[in-house]
Amino acid sequence: MAEQGSVFIVMGVSGVGKTTVALGLAGAMDGAFLEADDFHSAENVAHMAKGNPLTDDMRWPWLTTLCAAIAEKRQSSAGAPIFVTCSALKKSYRAFILDLLPDARFVYLHAEPDVIRDRMAARKNHYMPLSLLDSQLDALEDPRSEANCLTVEATHATPDVIERALDLIKTAIKG
Repeated sequence: MAEQGSVFIVMGVSGVGKTTVALGLAGAMDGAFLEADDFHSAENVAHMAKGNPLTDDMRWPWLTTLCAAIAEKRQSSAGAPIFVTCSALKKSYRAFILDLLPDARFVYLHAEPDVIRDRMAARKNHYMPLSLLDSQLDALEDPRSEANCLTVEATHATPDVIERALDLIKTAIKG
């Protein structure tokens, strides 16, 4: 069982499986779930839907809103762990989140670009076009050496990815 109100940010580039894995983790641990994409402004969504990457200036208000929603969910979740999807591509974004939520942990889903491209090409009705994957890969500052980061290889079948993430979370909580 996770610590009371633990926050786990399931992170990585678009198409790596953040939502599917975070929902699986929330279900397995009787936790709450938040989808960071739900907190983008209409302007941000329209900007990305046109194939344009967000700028840092566009991301800061989104991250502020997301962190406020996490804090609110923490208050209403009766101590259940909270699993949040968020790309958190840059170290500065992760530091910003940690400034507001110092006990948050990141679960980094890593996969090779070709695997992600195939997944993105197969999904339907998502505003994030495949054309933006390269900008996300370029922006990604690898978090694997960061102390509060748990890395999961996301090229395996989804149930295996969720099981590996669960193992790492349980180990981190005990340790």
